[in-house]
Amino acid sequence: MNKKRAKGNSHSIRPVRSGPPKWVRFTREEVELLVEELAKRGYPPSMIGMVLRDQYGVPLVKQITGRKLTAILQDRNMKPKIPEDLFNLMRRAVNIRRHLFEYPKDKSAKRGLEEVESKIRRLASYYKETGKLPQEWSYDPAKAELLVTGSLY
Repeated sequence: MNKKRAKGNSHSIRPVRSGPPKWVRFTREEVELLVEELAKRGYPPSMIGMVLRDQYGVPLVKQITGRKLTAILQDRNMKPKIPEDLFNLMRRAVNIRRHLFEYPKDKSAKRGLEEVESKIRRLASYYKETGKLPQEWSYDPAKAELLVTGSLY
C-alpha cells in the first residue's frame, strides 16, 4: 500500500521567501482577522489555509504574518483541543468501526482498523511528549465516536 516510488524524486518545491510577495494585498492584521473569522465559522486549520489561498489569494500565512496559523489561533484561544491529524485519524477509525458493525466478516477492514488505531496511539504518545495533549489522555473508541459525531472539535 505505501510503497516507495520506483525511480525519481521529481516534484515541485515551494520557493524560499522571508517576506510576503509584492502582489499580496492583505496586511498582517487583515490576515489575522481573516484567520479568526474563519476559525469562528468552524473551519479546521488546514481548511483555513486552503480558503485563504483559494479565495483570498494569500499564499502562506507565515510569510505575511511571520507566525504560523496555529500560533495565531492559539493566541486567540481558538486552537482545537485535539490536533487536526489525530482528529482525522479518529474520524477514520470511527467510520471503519461503523463499516465493521454492518459487515463483521470484512477482514481487510479489520486489519485497516488495527493499523489506524495503532497510528492513533503512536501519534498520541508523541503529542503527550511534546505537550500538545494532556498526559492522562487516552484513545477510547466510544469516546472517539462521541467526539466525531458530535463534532466537538
